[in-house]
Amino acid sequence: MFKSLENIESSFRKMRLMLIVFIVLCATVCCVSIILAFNFANQQRQKIYVLDHGKSLILALSGDERQYRPVEARFHVRRFHELFFTLSPDQKAINYTIEQALYLADESANIEYKNLIENGFYNNLIAGNVSQKIKVDSVQLNINSSPYYAKTFATQTIIRSSTVTTRNLISECYLRDVAKSDNNPQGFLIERWHVIDNKDLNTVQR
Repeated sequence: MFKSLENIESSFRKMRLMLIVFIVLCATVCCVSIILAFNFANQQRQKIYVLDHGKSLILALSGDERQYRPVEARFHVRRFHELFFTLSPDQKAINYTIEQALYLADESANIEYKNLIENGFYNNLIAGNVSQKIKVDSVQLNINSSPYYAKTFATQTIIRSSTVTTRNLISECYLRDVAKSDNNPQGFLIERWHVIDNKDLNTVQR
């Protein structure tokens, strides 16, 4: 009887030991799974996408998303100028591109747009069948303090039926961080935008 009790007690100890080992293994698996899941989620948050000239998305990997804010800021400024100054002699096309541009800027851009309307700029462009396009050469950016200062250097090409005129364009503005949206994917708002210089460089007969 005594030997039988010893065997039962020994079996109970083995069962208890096996149960403890099983619980420890389960806890270890759970902890490792949580750590791996956290690391994976953290790695995904470190991925951002940058538009390549408005055509395709490029995956950019970084330990700090803020490293890519200057890239996004320059693209935001470049995109605004391309939308605002690239025009066709078609009222619907003009309305669409200007509307898209005004999503990226504050009232300063809208004031400039209204001034152009009052001066008959768009009507003359349509009546004369004139096309206008812009090439942004560079964007100087100071992102050390907010709002961020930006200065844009660009070249305008004005195409008429008989001539092609090239003009330089220099503008400056400030950029403020705002919430990203479908109409403003970079999450910047252009403030206090104005043109510093916009004069003819040369005119060529067609």
